[in-house]
Amino acid sequence: MPVQQAVAAPAARLFGTDGVRGLANVDVTAELALDLAVAAAHVLADVGEFAGHRPRAVVGRDPRASGEFLSAATCAGLASAGVDVEDVGVLPTPGIAHHVAATGADLGVVISASHNPVPDNGIKFFARGGHKLPDDLEDAIEARLREPWDRPTGAEVGRITASADASERYVAFLLSTLPGAPGPAPLAGLRVVADCAHGAAWWVGPEALRRAGAEVLVIGADPDGLNTNAGVGSTHLGPLREAVLASGADAGVAFDGDADRCLALDADGLLVDGDQVMGVLALAARDRGEPSSGTLVATVMSNLGLLLAMRRAGIEVVQTAVGDRYVLEAMRAGGHRLGGEQSGHVVMLDHQTTGDGVLTALHLLARVAEQGRPLSALAGAVTRLPQVLVNVPRVDRARAGHDPEVLAAVRAAEAELGDTGRVLLRPSGTEPLVRVMVEAPTAEVAERVAERLAGLVAARLAV
Repeated sequence: MPVQQAVAAPAARLFGTDGVRGLANVDVTAELALDLAVAAAHVLADVGEFAGHRPRAVVGRDPRASGEFLSAATCAGLASAGVDVEDVGVLPTPGIAHHVAATGADLGVVISASHNPVPDNGIKFFARGGHKLPDDLEDAIEARLREPWDRPTGAEVGRITASADASERYVAFLLSTLPGAPGPAPLAGLRVVADCAHGAAWWVGPEALRRAGAEVLVIGADPDGLNTNAGVGSTHLGPLREAVLASGADAGVAFDGDADRCLALDADGLLVDGDQVMGVLALAARDRGEPSSGTLVATVMSNLGLLLAMRRAGIEVVQTAVGDRYVLEAMRAGGHRLGGEQSGHVVMLDHQTTGDGVLTALHLLARVAEQGRPLSALAGAVTRLPQVLVNVPRVDRARAGHDPEVLAAVRAAEAELGDTGRVLLRPSGTEPLVRVMVEAPTAEVAERVAERLAGLVAARLAV
């Protein structure tokens, strides 16, 4: 009797929407970091990125403990493949991207898990100019992991040096982007609380705000390798709210572990989310008559309140799939300069190639100082509609966009809400669930419509 051989399921793609990420020393190991670095060097060499010169790379990380051995492994892998490495140590992800661009390096590598808890870590690559690698190059790197290769020897191996001034150069760059720079301190007169999430912005965030003229109170700026994002930062706003209210500050800003995003609180401790931040910055760009200020790029998860506010202001909103990668793609394809996500990941392409939390905070607060109005008043231009999100598990997510009863129910809900609300069904990209999002004039209406649709999705798409 012949033996049946099991057919293995296709392996999941190693790279996600923001690099390789997982549990450090289990999913993301020193061996993987070294192998990825070698494969990246080979792929970029083959596509001509290193043509005619000795290749150079920038490697940096956030403060979590596992970043120490992962960074060391990454540097070792690159140097073994003949790449000279500048190790910038702890620096925000956008600071590393900027350093790649400013120094003309061929490659950047970030060791960080962003807003994830400390046990996680990740590896992300930037190409020359500080841009994220496209999918095809990431796939090529994955395909060439652990392949046999001819190793350089002697003078052909790469050298590793520690950066002496990357953080200082990054702060100087951030300040140079402010309106009127290098004129008088644009944040003079503002008292600000900065929550650095015990992360990569622990020094550069407060330092940039101080040099811009603000009086800065700091929390979450004592990283010990084990406390990044632990109860502080953009995912835990309670401590920032307490500090803002206790100090009488004009505003609070919160970064995540790698400082590529920023959320804010007004003087009353109320949230100013990414949609409202984008709204403030878009109106500022329009008022200054900046090129391409007539368009904002946001994801489909941005609140309808942002779309309505921008429509009133004569600013078009281009919407993309969820993920900063898709926001960036749309911005670059359309020549747009401002975009981002509700989470506080804001991209200002006139200044940066990726989301930058400290840059966002500086420009948001500069607008507050320039207008002489409280942050609450500026953020009030975008009135957030109540939003309810229900995850419906154990369903066939592929049928969400095709089932006739589900589609009919969505159309009926949209007709019920009219211009005052919105319905979005979004299948998860990684789990067997469908997300039902409803925005409406009141929380009660949003909850009622969302629960009704979620019940139908559960019944019709059950597996």
